[in-house]
Amino acid sequence: MYIGVDLGSTNLKVALYDAQLSCVAQKSAPVEYIRQGEFIEFDAEKYYESLLSLLRDLMLDNPCKVAQIAFTGQAESLVCLDENGKPLLNAISWMDERSGAECEELEKQFSGDLCHQKTGQQAILPTWPATKILWLQKNRREIFSKVATYMLLKDYIVYCLTGCKCADMSIATFSFYFDIYNKCYWQEMLSAIGISESQLPPLAEPGAVVGTLTEEVAKATGLSSQTKVNTGTLDHFAGMIGTGNIAPGGMTLSTGTTMVLATMTDGKPDPAWDMALHYGFLPNTYVMLPVMESGGVCLDWFRRTCMNNMDYDTLNRELLASEETGLLFLPYLVGTNAPEFDREATGVFFGLRQEHTAAQMAKAVMEGVCFVLRKNCEDILSKGTKITSIVATGGGAKSPVWCQLQADITGLPVEVPAVTEAACLGVAMLAAWNEGQYETLKAAAKDVKMVRRYEPNPSETIEKKYQKFCKLYDAALQIARM
Repeated sequence: MYIGVDLGSTNLKVALYDAQLSCVAQKSAPVEYIRQGEFIEFDAEKYYESLLSLLRDLMLDNPCKVAQIAFTGQAESLVCLDENGKPLLNAISWMDERSGAECEELEKQFSGDLCHQKTGQQAILPTWPATKILWLQKNRREIFSKVATYMLLKDYIVYCLTGCKCADMSIATFSFYFDIYNKCYWQEMLSAIGISESQLPPLAEPGAVVGTLTEEVAKATGLSSQTKVNTGTLDHFAGMIGTGNIAPGGMTLSTGTTMVLATMTDGKPDPAWDMALHYGFLPNTYVMLPVMESGGVCLDWFRRTCMNNMDYDTLNRELLASEETGLLFLPYLVGTNAPEFDREATGVFFGLRQEHTAAQMAKAVMEGVCFVLRKNCEDILSKGTKITSIVATGGGAKSPVWCQLQADITGLPVEVPAVTEAACLGVAMLAAWNEGQYETLKAAAKDVKMVRRYEPNPSETIEKKYQKFCKLYDAALQIARM
């Protein structure tokens, strides 16, 4: 048996899998935040206690021998430990935006090209732990001077369970102080934010076993002290594994509030590529991970604002019955999006007439998001990485209309896996492979089942709309910059 744990931002989840990697049981608990303006924090010790409680309940209901417990989840949330390994303050969430001024300071010291060549990231953002550490140096000197170890949340949880300090490199890639190509900490950035490498955990490959549960944890959870703890990997990467996307050519598409693409590069990428790049879930691999903030949030906004929160089943029926129109929508409701990252971009309806219905407008919203998807697919293809198919996950995968639009607009088949919330499954697969149940991760991926496949139906109408969409984007951007 294996346990996959998703250290989520909204919910903390644990799932138990049998030897065939079928989910036997799962438990979850909401994450509680302390919010004050730009400050978004949570109690790291309370988060850990919540995990112990979920594991205890899981074992009480399903007593069994667990070979490994593996982790996935959020990346950038920062935990600052004292010399005794206890948090000195609340964990700072990845959503926290207090470090805007520190981003500007670092931008003056490091060029964008240098940052991208070291970290794979395209911009210095308040999201990155490096900027939060610099904020602590400037605003919480009494805390900053006492920090013995800076850890990211997943690494902190592994430490609590095992007593072993390590930094999963697929998570370290989001710190902004990890050199993804040389697999080491970026010394110049450490100096800039005022810390030393001795204050960071030793680096470890994703999917590695770093220890076993302590006797105290075993007693608290009902698990054995012989249960191995696997570092696992990032949630998006775990989703790739859980949908069978473990080699170049496949793409996992997650359409939730944001839209995220994840595809493995074909060989070592060029650091000069203008795209978000990350150290992958297998040793010496890299993943392209463009993120579009204007994903499902656009449809949620339209349903809420113009359709009285129509339920998705009703909306899908109305969309299937609606006629084709020339209506276009630019889905840039939250500004910057891959691949252009234009801060001035905004949402636009174009071609709107009185005869248009709300359902036709909603379909234009869906199409607009799919056009951005195609732009990013073309950007990936331009880097020499092929895409043979798309695996759809998240809320968007539940809409047959949206999946068919994705296939028609990109020209790629879209498949929906049996398990669309695949992060816990993905790390359970890593654990099973590590345990020797599978000879290769590819062999484990063969067990991933698809329940539906949408074949592309390209048309001249779709192609013309896409070309108009691109021209409308350029024109709207010029107006925004006037």
